[in-house]
Amino acid sequence: MSYEKKGLFKRFAKKIKASAGPGPYQVNGIQVICVHCRHDQFDHGFAQLNTALLSFLNLDFANRSANILICHRCGYIHWFNKDIKRIPSDGW
Repeated sequence: MSYEKKGLFKRFAKKIKASAGPGPYQVNGIQVICVHCRHDQFDHGFAQLNTALLSFLNLDFANRSANILICHRCGYIHWFNKDIKRIPSDGW
């Protein structure tokens, strides 16, 4: 493998690793900042919004989900009913 290909592979691997970890996000064009510690790096996840009726009928899978962002510094969980977008990092 040539040096040029190795360098490209290393940069690509670094970008993949960075995109899998915590990062900055925005909702409706506004950057998300932790309300507890003012940090801007979050892990993204989903949480199911259960309702009593669908739980009673054992149909929990039919409930909606919310986007959650977990602060990488303090662990505070931010809930969003709208779509969120990861802010791409500089590079390449």
